[in-house]
Amino acid sequence: MINRRLVLAGVAAFAFATSASAEDWKQKYPEITFAVIPAENGSGVVERFTPFVNYLSKELGIKVNLRVANDYAAVIEGQRAGNIHIGYYGPASFARARLTGVKTDAFVIDVNSDGSKGYYSVFYVLAKSPYQKLDDLKGKNLGLVDPNSTSGNNMPRFKMNQMGIDPDHFFSQVIFTGSHENAVLALAQGTVDVAANWWNAEDDSNLTRMLAKNMLKNADGTPMKKEDFRVIVKSDLIINSPYAYLSDLPDDMKAAIKQAFLAAPEKDPEAFKKLSDGKNRPWQTITNEDYNKTIDLIKFVDGLRKKAS
Repeated sequence: MINRRLVLAGVAAFAFATSASAEDWKQKYPEITFAVIPAENGSGVVERFTPFVNYLSKELGIKVNLRVANDYAAVIEGQRAGNIHIGYYGPASFARARLTGVKTDAFVIDVNSDGSKGYYSVFYVLAKSPYQKLDDLKGKNLGLVDPNSTSGNNMPRFKMNQMGIDPDHFFSQVIFTGSHENAVLALAQGTVDVAANWWNAEDDSNLTRMLAKNMLKNADGTPMKKEDFRVIVKSDLIINSPYAYLSDLPDDMKAAIKQAFLAAPEKDPEAFKKLSDGKNRPWQTITNEDYNKTIDLIKFVDGLRKKAS
């Protein structure tokens, strides 16, 4: 009887301590900010992420505010300042954050429909154009995404270096369009002749998602099709994007955030599906070390820029 009472008392004390600990971090953080890189236009990001942020608020028991960053660097600097508690990064922007001393930890990674955890950078041209390979585009305009985009800048520059092409001298103009959607729009509208973008599979890319939303039209107003675009370069595999929280958040708070993400596909399947148009599998755990190769990539690209200057 004594042993049973002691056990029950211990369980009760542990439960009380756990509850008190949760209340402690909720009192300290009654409101947090979850920021997302501008992979698509602002309204598209808000529509995609709002149901999940609502789920996260309910699950954590605190208010979670969604912030759509103006550019990739805004997420990095927001976490550096401690104003962004959870960030959805691209691989290179997360690597840049780590490389420049931001105290942030990756905790889950996107998983593709086939179970893989990587994607590619591709170069698109219009199918009606004469361009069959990158060498055909000397003196033309290249559309990139953002200096901190993996598939929209860092991997393309790495790939072009492998091909012996210095983009700043090879092309007439190298234009940063600000988002993956803007890069494809610039290509469709003729502002650029070739554009870099992300690509998961034949049926899942930024291009296919834009086409599904009827965002791309011909000059006569008719909808464009996937066949109106041609891939002329495809990179090596890039590790998928991470979600990362500030390193100095309370451990039990980080555990609660991580658990909320991992439980989302079951607890709010519609909100989870909306994030990837139903393409992705449930998140898997990840660590900072998994992005060490990406850090090496951006160091290499930084080195190219230094040589060019």
